[in-house]
Amino acid sequence: MSQALVDTVSPATAPKKARANGDARGEPSGESSRDLRHDWTLAEVRALHDLPLFELVDRARTAHLANFGAAEVQLCTLLSVKTGGCPEDCAYCPQSSHHDTGVGAEKMLNVPEVLAAAQRAKDAGSTRFCMGAAWREVKDGPAFDRVLDMVKGVKAIGLEACATLGMLNERQAKKLADAGLDAYNHNLDTSRAAYKSIISTRTYDERLATLRNVRRAGITVCSGGILGMGESIDDRCAMLVELATMSPHPESVPINALVRVEGTPLAALPPIDPISFIRVIAVARVMMPRAMVRLSAGRAEMSRETQLLCMYAGANSIFFGDKLLTTDNPEPDADASLLRDAGLTGMAPAPSACSGA
Repeated sequence: MSQALVDTVSPATAPKKARANGDARGEPSGESSRDLRHDWTLAEVRALHDLPLFELVDRARTAHLANFGAAEVQLCTLLSVKTGGCPEDCAYCPQSSHHDTGVGAEKMLNVPEVLAAAQRAKDAGSTRFCMGAAWREVKDGPAFDRVLDMVKGVKAIGLEACATLGMLNERQAKKLADAGLDAYNHNLDTSRAAYKSIISTRTYDERLATLRNVRRAGITVCSGGILGMGESIDDRCAMLVELATMSPHPESVPINALVRVEGTPLAALPPIDPISFIRVIAVARVMMPRAMVRLSAGRAEMSRETQLLCMYAGANSIFFGDKLLTTDNPEPDADASLLRDAGLTGMAPAPSACSGA
């Protein structure tokens, strides 16, 4: 199974336009090209979103093919290195100490455990390994030092290293950069207007401040949101405006479908309509043509056809493995079958991952 996923294109054969303007992920290294905009308005984005579906998907596909290979998907693995007990009250999160979900606080994993998981992920075909901790914010001390050692170890294995640890200051971001961290995930979750209905223990501006600290440290930004939390279409569009008006654009934009977990305030919401989800994927690709648009949480409830249309419309990364932190994800064999049946291949590792830099 894994051999089919690691038969990737070499960096030398990746799309010329992507490689001329960025790294092996097609991520921008300067964003000087005229096709990149940072001045989107909500009215423009809503009009784009509301195009006839096939016209929207065609536009997204054109943007995708101008920057990425037609059949390449990056495989990523996400591991919870510190589970449960988070003091935040995010309405969607089973790890919040405010919700009775059956997810309790656990001890932090040790470095050998994490590196063993990273090696298994690489052997299965993943090229990016993300480590998540259920923290409100990074605190200096032994736990953070352990994360730094995890990052160094993941890089030594030859994987892109990503972390999501909550808020952090500029000095902490610099430490992560010095350890070799490639990307830091800190989602906006939703629009500024809808945000207060989802979380009260952290402000929207605090999220944006963390992203600025990450950027200043030279770490690439991974930021997106969650769909299906009761937000409006305008909220979805406004979230994308917030991301696409950043300069440079986030190199990574995860789009999640709400995973409804019993015990959270959002558990009774209906699942998001697949076409509505595909529209947001397509709009994200048009607005941020060189970003990695990641088809993230919620795939366990999506049909194969929905997932493939998301990929056709511009999603070029999935999380690979049967768990996403604490929630279910498609089984690896199911994903391998999906990619094989669609003629898709795993994306080659970035040169920095190959070198262990």
